[in-house]
Amino acid sequence: MPDPVGYLGHGWTAYAALTRGVQIRPDDTVFVSSAAGAIGSMAGQIARLLGAGRVIGSTSSKEKAARLVSELGYEAAVFRGATPIVEQLAEVAPQGIDVVIDNVGGEQLQAAVANARVGARVVILGALSGQLTTHGSGRTAPVELDSIQLLRKKITLRGYSADDDPHMHVEWINRFAEWLVAGSIRFLHEIIVGLECAPQALERVIKGEYFGTVVVKS
Repeated sequence: MPDPVGYLGHGWTAYAALTRGVQIRPDDTVFVSSAAGAIGSMAGQIARLLGAGRVIGSTSSKEKAARLVSELGYEAAVFRGATPIVEQLAEVAPQGIDVVIDNVGGEQLQAAVANARVGARVVILGALSGQLTTHGSGRTAPVELDSIQLLRKKITLRGYSADDDPHMHVEWINRFAEWLVAGSIRFLHEIIVGLECAPQALERVIKGEYFGTVVVKS
């Protein structure tokens, strides 16, 4: 690895999801929710390297959406707080979505299903809409999905954890190193110095104030 900090990234979760949780097909349109996070910032790039035709991401602000396009190769990005996500997705993916890498759940999963194409594959890696809620235990993430859409479009939903395929970590490290050396992928990260800063860094991560992976260095 060109920089040892790369070993601390979460790219292997995205890599395992995109090679074992689902198979990317040529010209797939891929939607990644929470695309500016530790997993999402890698997922879009990996999907593109695996042959996806278009990659679309979601994030929390217009500024971060612009960075997804300019720095990480996303073709388009949607963001919370503007028009409804379902309308934004319909605009940037008029032909529909083939693959969903979902880290959020809630409104964004609803929007992805509504804009999915026939035969779409949804891989659920997280549920930030429930995990980061300001009320409740954070252990539930209710979402209402239209089962008629699932049936008519023959949509597949799969919960997936990279822990299901632990051997993928070694494969990922090798490919990640190759891609970094070739300049094919970027590992955007921020290093926070001082273990005492960890609680504040975590709070800022929850608020969506960072872009990419956050590493606390003692």
